[in-house]
Amino acid sequence: MHPLTDIRLHPFIRYHIRNTQHAIHNIQYESAMPPLTIDSSALLDFLIGLLNTPSPTGFTERAIAYCEREFARLGLAPRRTVKGALVMDWPGLSATAPRALTAHVDTLGAMVKEIRPNGRLKLTKVGGFAWNTVEGEGCTVFTHTGAEWRGSLLVTKASSHIFGSETGEMKRDDDGMEVRLDARTHSAEETRALGVNVGDFIAFDPRVEIGSAGFIRSRHLDDKAAVACLFAAVKAMLDSGLQPAQRVTLHISNYEEVGHGAASGFPPDLAELVALDMAAVGPGQASDEFSACICVKDSGGPYHPELSRKLRRLATEAGIPHTVDIYPYYGSDGEAYWRAGGEVRGGLFGPGVDASHNYERTHTDSLIHTAQLIVEYLRSAD
Repeated sequence: MHPLTDIRLHPFIRYHIRNTQHAIHNIQYESAMPPLTIDSSALLDFLIGLLNTPSPTGFTERAIAYCEREFARLGLAPRRTVKGALVMDWPGLSATAPRALTAHVDTLGAMVKEIRPNGRLKLTKVGGFAWNTVEGEGCTVFTHTGAEWRGSLLVTKASSHIFGSETGEMKRDDDGMEVRLDARTHSAEETRALGVNVGDFIAFDPRVEIGSAGFIRSRHLDDKAAVACLFAAVKAMLDSGLQPAQRVTLHISNYEEVGHGAASGFPPDLAELVALDMAAVGPGQASDEFSACICVKDSGGPYHPELSRKLRRLATEAGIPHTVDIYPYYGSDGEAYWRAGGEVRGGLFGPGVDASHNYERTHTDSLIHTAQLIVEYLRSAD
């Protein structure tokens, strides 16, 4: 027995001695196993391409194809599920407790609910957002015939020169919003003649911008930022010749924004599932735009405490800046799998995103630290 623990001390004191010894071990670990270097250029290139690929829930084929192509270039063998998600198997050094990581490419968007008599489009939301967060945004209508039409999302009384104070006082709801098509149409018949009809999908412009200070502004960072982190982490491991400690299933979900994205698509012997999704940054939250952010509880309740502790420990031991947080108005694909009957330990972490479900922002530091934590999780033995 170690001489320090052989002394008859109060259990609380012995606990702190053990923690001190563990902290010394952590310092040695940091020196021996620093986080892998993440290829930030590859991460951002992947992210920009994915952000500029429209993918409202239900219209994700292009984004899934983009991920399929890019992950295949790393040497993986992606396959599609019947539901349209992307799944990749990655052999590990062991298969005694297989793991999975899931992130989603589907985003907020809309569908055509009705063609109004003036030729403009009434919409129905896809995903949970407020109309005022996309008011004035450019958009693309993807018709069932394959045609694409540009337009703008406006209130029905958009001109203050015509409607005066009514423009500002209007309620931003389903009835008060419409898409003005960039086409010569002034009737429902003329709009239908363009190939536009009820059920067509609408994607809002992402407006991607990366500044010299490292900030990234765009719609749909939720959750394309986490998909990019996963891509960069896998690339870093493959470039370094590293293999996961356990067999891994990589899962790119396509129905997360409506609640059932990762309800299926995993092997039956799975032991752990980590959802990679954006962290909510704002007043009252610990998450920020510069760290890897670990969520221990959201609207669905606590994540598995053992896995949450493991993620915190891995980040601490590797010296990765991280935060721990709780999100009261949030759900993830990890919970979707639990609710579908998945018998796994579930966890959640991801990059910090400000103004989620609005015009969002994150920082390259958060993306890199999230990718590093993914690597640490994949190569951890326990």
